[in-house]
Amino acid sequence: MSYQCERVRLEKGMYNEAGRSFTQVLEREDPSESYRGTAMEGLDAYQRQLKRFDIKVKGKGSDVVEKFFASAQSAVLFPEYIARAVRQGMEESNLLPQMTAAVTQFDGMDYRSIACVPEKKHKELRHVAEGAEIPQTRVRSQENLVRLHKRGRMLVAPYEAIRYQKLDLFSVTLRQIGAHINRMHLEDAIDVLENGDGNGNPAPSYTIGTSPIGGAKGTLSYDSLVDFWAQFDPYEMNTLLVSGDVMRALLKLEEFQNPLTGLNFQGTGRLNTPLGATLLRTSALGSGTMIGLDRNYALEMVQGSEVMVEYDKLIDRQLERAAITSVSGFAKLFADAARVLHV
Repeated sequence: MSYQCERVRLEKGMYNEAGRSFTQVLEREDPSESYRGTAMEGLDAYQRQLKRFDIKVKGKGSDVVEKFFASAQSAVLFPEYIARAVRQGMEESNLLPQMTAAVTQFDGMDYRSIACVPEKKHKELRHVAEGAEIPQTRVRSQENLVRLHKRGRMLVAPYEAIRYQKLDLFSVTLRQIGAHINRMHLEDAIDVLENGDGNGNPAPSYTIGTSPIGGAKGTLSYDSLVDFWAQFDPYEMNTLLVSGDVMRALLKLEEFQNPLTGLNFQGTGRLNTPLGATLLRTSALGSGTMIGLDRNYALEMVQGSEVMVEYDKLIDRQLERAAITSVSGFAKLFADAARVLHV
């Protein structure tokens, strides 16, 4: 049986169409809807091209890197293979979806977000008498632009050194590159949560032992954690981002001896604090620091591009040296929805 995917002419110009990814260009030329009820149902256009050229990228019996360069057309698939493996690494142990209230796709490097900073009297829920003025909520553009940052790694690998390496093994290295890129984006997010996005909106900062947080400086107690939680009204502290040393201090609190907390940790590997917040540990946060946030209102992630690879070099020069990048930035939505606690 002949399939449409076998008649698609692959060329590197497919990576250069404005507003479309390589896979989207393939889908236009070879729509997935045409494969309903066939053996290729469930595969996207790129996966069908791998089938066409009999390239197996994972699992037992995966092919070697050289298989991509068996023909000029199959070589065009190699940059997308790298991009997908890197994206997979970025998605593994990714904390950003648990920290961001919204994700905005933006084609550019300078982004202007919106802000709503009501006065105290406008936050109050009051009855509106007949004929009286309805309280207003003003939404405006932020004064300063949010700059997006290009983060990436340079992949240096002479073709002779990897041509006979299994694709399954090579994917492990690419996933690690994705993890490194995602770590850079996480550091950017933490910086915006703490210091703001340049629009005068840093997170309120507290220190244990200094009003309104009780306790002794340098010592984390359940009482000080409750004092920190109490500062979030009218927001909800539903996420705690902590450094490694703060995580250890939290685990040693008597309140964490609750058997249900331990059972949840042993069964799922996830910890919830006694205050109901999701606990996220990261080495990207400075020691002795904790960031509490209401993930529904604190942070906006602005994605300038997905994973980009230098497709010309990968296709024409068979790897050697190529940059893998991703562009993202972060905007603060409500400054009081995130707060910092120093132990």
